[in-house]
Amino acid sequence: MSLHIIIDGYNLIRRSPRLRAAEREELQSGRDALLQSLVRYRRVKSHRITVVFDGMGAPCGVQRRDRVAGITVIFSGPGETADQVIGRLAAADGERALVVSSDGEVARAAGRVRAAAIGASEFEERLALADAVADNSGEDRPEAEGWRPTTRKRGPGRRAPKRERLNRRRTAKL
Repeated sequence: MSLHIIIDGYNLIRRSPRLRAAEREELQSGRDALLQSLVRYRRVKSHRITVVFDGMGAPCGVQRRDRVAGITVIFSGPGETADQVIGRLAAADGERALVVSSDGEVARAAGRVRAAAIGASEFEERLALADAVADNSGEDRPEAEGWRPTTRKRGPGRRAPKRERLNRRRTAKL
């Protein structure tokens, strides 16, 4: 089952210190920095990726829907928000969708249509890891050093709720 990653663009940019710094220069710079990171991520993981931005911040004359290096970029239309577009995309893909947003309402809407949700900060960590792999500088990665926890779990096992287990399985594919 292929995964469709649907990203709340401005939410991710504003939660990431690196992307936020690029956005301070110019709004378009923040979007470009995000797309460059996603292109590198897509080289490592070939998931389908869609980034949704609010149309209010769209440059004049830009298309509402575009493709950049295999990544779909959507600006919300007049009278709708990026959150509504994300909800519609998540509903269309259902269990195959993974929504990236730290907005609680967007995450709850994704859950209602059986899509998984992950916070922007957590996805930013995955982007940084993909950058390290793409640059062939995996020294920072614990996996490269063979890191393993040194303590064993004790006590009775506690099984997480089914929705949480499904969410973990989907995000493990990132």
